[in-house]
Amino acid sequence: MSLRIGLTEDILTCHALRRVVFIEEQQVPEAEEVDGRDAEALHLLASIDGVPVGCARLLISGETGKIGRVCVLAALRGRGIGAALIMAALDVLRDCPGVTQAKLGSQTHAIGFYEGLGFVAQGPEYLDAGIAHRDMVRGV
Repeated sequence: MSLRIGLTEDILTCHALRRVVFIEEQQVPEAEEVDGRDAEALHLLASIDGVPVGCARLLISGETGKIGRVCVLAALRGRGIGAALIMAALDVLRDCPGVTQAKLGSQTHAIGFYEGLGFVAQGPEYLDAGIAHRDMVRGV
């Protein structure tokens, strides 16, 4: 298994992965998943042996890089792909001038996963697309 993660302009592949995970699997309404911010974002694509298996999106706002739309196909979860995507996102954010902090909205069941990558939960729980989340932050 050869995992490769890198920046991509192949937004159609990212959209296809996000459709499977968020819209089909998690029942997120398409109107909430497609938020119109992809054109201003940086996108990471994870592939195994050339086959796309996951992606993430980065939005930069001042000192903060927001990591979002992180997904890995269900059949491949638990193999370190999500962690590798987050670490790659942090590497990209380190190279963005002025960015000192990474932020994300974690589904509550995944808080422990992100804590293991150095993120700290902050603020109250909230609903996003009907799914419980908490904001998490860490330095880059």
